[in-house]
Amino acid sequence: MISVYQLKPKFQALLQPILRRLHNWGFTPNSLTILALLLSLAMGSYSLFGDHTIALILMPIVLLLRMALNALDGMMARQYNLQSKMGALLNEMGDVVSDIVLYYPLYLLFTMDQIWIMTFLLLSVLNEFAGLLGQALGGARRYDGPMGKSDRALVVGVLSLLFLFNAPIFKYLTWICLAIFCLLIWSTFKRLKNAVL
Repeated sequence: MISVYQLKPKFQALLQPILRRLHNWGFTPNSLTILALLLSLAMGSYSLFGDHTIALILMPIVLLLRMALNALDGMMARQYNLQSKMGALLNEMGDVVSDIVLYYPLYLLFTMDQIWIMTFLLLSVLNEFAGLLGQALGGARRYDGPMGKSDRALVVGVLSLLFLFNAPIFKYLTWICLAIFCLLIWSTFKRLKNAVL
């Protein structure tokens, strides 16, 4: 199944000049992880209390920036031998917290019942936990798609733009959510299966 995660090598190649500059400026992997978390907290807060039209404009931009920061912290840790247990902890916890604060306000931006967003968040957390189990069982961290972290960001970004331009998708939103949930469940079982191989 095609996943945005498969584009990661090309995305990382594009980020190499930025990585070198950030390292020269004194940034560390942990500082980039914290920056991504703070960006997510700021976006989530604005989505809750700010102008919803502006929030819909900002959401795809913030998701792309967060994705870049998430890639850069790992790249910096590996390339400059700055890996640490604290960095791994911050990375995993930061991703989950960022997902929650970024995506919870979507019920306001998309004018939908909170239960849909809560289900999305629950399945997303379970998906990331399933990915971590591969590492916990002595293997590699699993990033199998479909509907991994990058895929979720892409879907939310596209939906934000569709709502911004008043595309007639509201009547299909239930089916879109159900499709996302099915893909998340599929991805989770795929990660669990690969974790024990």
